[in-house]
Amino acid sequence: MKRIKHEIDMCNGPLTGKVLLFSLPLMLSGMLQLLYNAADVAVVGRFAGSASLAAVGSTGSLTNLMINLFIGLSIGASVVVARNLGARNFRRAHDAVHTAIALSLVAGVVSLVIGVAFSRSLLVLMDSPDDVIDLAALYMKIYFLGMPALMVYNFGSAILRAMGDTMRPLYFLTISGLINVLLNLLFVCVFHMDVAGVALATIISQYVSAVLVVICLSTLENCCHLNFKEIKLHKKDVSEMLRVGLPAGIQSSMFSVSNVLIQSSINSFGSTVMAANAAAANIEGFTYTAMNSIYQASITFTSQNVGAKKPERIGKVCMVCLLTVTAIGIVMGCGSYFLGEPLLKIYSTDPAIIPYGMIRLKYVCLPYFMCGVMEVFVGLLRGMNCSAAPMIVSIFGSCVFRVAWVYTAFRVSPTLETLYIAYIISWTICSLIQFACYLFVKKRTTRRLTQAMNNE
Repeated sequence: MKRIKHEIDMCNGPLTGKVLLFSLPLMLSGMLQLLYNAADVAVVGRFAGSASLAAVGSTGSLTNLMINLFIGLSIGASVVVARNLGARNFRRAHDAVHTAIALSLVAGVVSLVIGVAFSRSLLVLMDSPDDVIDLAALYMKIYFLGMPALMVYNFGSAILRAMGDTMRPLYFLTISGLINVLLNLLFVCVFHMDVAGVALATIISQYVSAVLVVICLSTLENCCHLNFKEIKLHKKDVSEMLRVGLPAGIQSSMFSVSNVLIQSSINSFGSTVMAANAAAANIEGFTYTAMNSIYQASITFTSQNVGAKKPERIGKVCMVCLLTVTAIGIVMGCGSYFLGEPLLKIYSTDPAIIPYGMIRLKYVCLPYFMCGVMEVFVGLLRGMNCSAAPMIVSIFGSCVFRVAWVYTAFRVSPTLETLYIAYIISWTICSLIQFACYLFVKKRTTRRLTQAMNNE
């Protein structure tokens, strides 16, 4: 297969520059995607008031809970396509591409139906305050109308990432992100549509990005070319994508369960604290997105080298990714905290939210690099086709721990500081256990690939 312009050779040569070349556009893409919600929060906070800000911000953990299971499947799609490309099995890669798009359409429709039907009921379970719940429910129902587009974009981008192409998703999100910001200002400031306006702006921009990624895939001149007539579910590819992606989705959803519980606890402090938490969470989201690009790199580079039967490069991928994610986490996490006050003022003119927002930035952003370290180990494991173990570790090390923390430590000391400390402890526990899992699985994978090469 001829290597095309935007691809990266992950199986030969030095790794550091290639990991950065892969990650930087992905990092910028993720930040642009974050700007969707950041623009929603900033515009609604400044032009519609604190209640609307709290309504939009408080839906984040709940929407993540409902869509992360399906988004996790896109990780499985990326791993399957990348492994087949590394093994030079172009027929299987072609089938995997069409399976991924078919799966994205199914996931999009299912998540749309669930989100529209149950969003208000779930907000009630989260104890959303009376002055927020109607606005939050309206925002969520409109937001979920964009789920088919969100799924198609994420699965399509996963296919491009498997090829090493992270530049074109950046272009697509630049276009759709600008559309989102402009429509936010139009719908809220000119038409006074409040939370409905920001939700509508978001889903229009999502459909734009989905159309762009589909056009891109349909014009590729390699085995990943998308032919609309061939879009269908291939049983073997679905099975492999589910084996890797379903545990990833379950893990993300379980994280969201614990975050929903924490959000419910935050809701008990009232709409001002909810607004402060929403603004601070948006700020820290940029650091997380930057670190997540290294997680994506660890998955894709590991998957391609496993497919190419080059286990000696897995350890090198691990070292490069760990050093990079630690540097990013420390620089951006500390920067978010020390610039916290002016950053929080971008989201709201209400001075009452500043001290509460700074509490979250202190306890979450400063040690945030530990979250990045944890995720790199998870990415390495998934790239080696081990997805169940990191899921189990994360569920018990983070999710179950955080739930237990809310019902024990937080009840004894019901403060914001007590809530946020749970993040630090859970990242530390999970990082140590995931590291042990990585050592075991790497040894097993090296032995398996070596035997396969000896039998050829």
